[in-house]
Amino acid sequence: MPSTLTLRDFSLLIALAAVCVFFGLIAPQFLGAPEFLGARNLSLLMTELAITATLAMGMLLVILPGHIDLSAGSGVGLLGGVASVLVFRHDMPAPLALGIGLVLGVIIWNIMGRIIVGERVPAFITTLAGLLILKGVFWRVINNSTIPVAPGGTSNLYTMLTTSYLPAWLGYALAIAVVAVLVLTTLRSRASRRAQGFAMEDGESAFMRLFIAAQAVILFVVITNQYRGVPLPAIVLGVVALVVYVLTQHTAFGRYLYAIGGNEEAAVISGVPVQRVVVMAYSLMGAIVAICGFMQTSYAGASTTTVGEQMELDAVAACVIGGASLKGGRGSVVGVLMGALLIACLLNGMTLLAVGPENKFIVRGGVLLLAVWMDQRMAK
Repeated sequence: MPSTLTLRDFSLLIALAAVCVFFGLIAPQFLGAPEFLGARNLSLLMTELAITATLAMGMLLVILPGHIDLSAGSGVGLLGGVASVLVFRHDMPAPLALGIGLVLGVIIWNIMGRIIVGERVPAFITTLAGLLILKGVFWRVINNSTIPVAPGGTSNLYTMLTTSYLPAWLGYALAIAVVAVLVLTTLRSRASRRAQGFAMEDGESAFMRLFIAAQAVILFVVITNQYRGVPLPAIVLGVVALVVYVLTQHTAFGRYLYAIGGNEEAAVISGVPVQRVVVMAYSLMGAIVAICGFMQTSYAGASTTTVGEQMELDAVAACVIGGASLKGGRGSVVGVLMGALLIACLLNGMTLLAVGPENKFIVRGGVLLLAVWMDQRMAK
């Protein structure tokens, strides 16, 4: 039977719109217009979103099979710090240093995955230990000091990660390409499901999803082009999100993730290679942590002991707010992106209003609890 859209499908979108309207009305004015909705602020907001959402993409991969990663924030600091030390203290070419950090991330998280599934140490304990170990190693790597990412104003691939923007024409071309891909993939998916006799959502619902997505993409490019153009971190997020989407929705690996999270015993009986899949999920998480570490360190302008602090909590919150279940078996890339955007808007708006850090924590915790409560209520 064709699926139809319900209030639950739009609840996060409604909440996001309400947050934007709220901050748009009460945030300080800049040149006679709401600063929150200004091109400059929205461009900076996209950079902040890209960093949080990129990490949340990796978190989704380990949450789907029913696991968790509490070490992600420490890993962000460590891998960004390793690249910083190699580039700015040992004069290593930036591409090589970033490559080493990426490989190191895959190795570390592969080891943690093997401990979780091979030695049957709960993911909570394994990654909690990883949080402490990686943070200690991070502080040793940077020697408890501050390593500027752009000493003397120098520029390289590392510094450009969060300071580069696409030309206006390339941003529009990219928007057209993204919308075209969305339309083509939707049509192909519907044709495939129809040919195989599977249930699919009605045409009106599919059109509405495409229309909203296309509007969001075009509006995003129009607004960012009013400042400096589409920021490079947005492209990085788009690539990571696309890879995770393809893996989770169009590969056997993705089906295995959902199956393990839904019922691990049934997955084992069905022949799913549970251990290999979970280890692979953590290995991919390590690669994404490294990418996020490079962006976060570049955005901060230096590798310091506070880089990556509590970022794993925002990543988990983005997944949960976006509809993922911590028990596993449920979650989507689009939902996680929306959850990360809601968190980014809240933090950005509160920063514009000069809200104290203690109140930011209270609001973030309250929003997380409210989102889970509403999801449970709407599911009944």
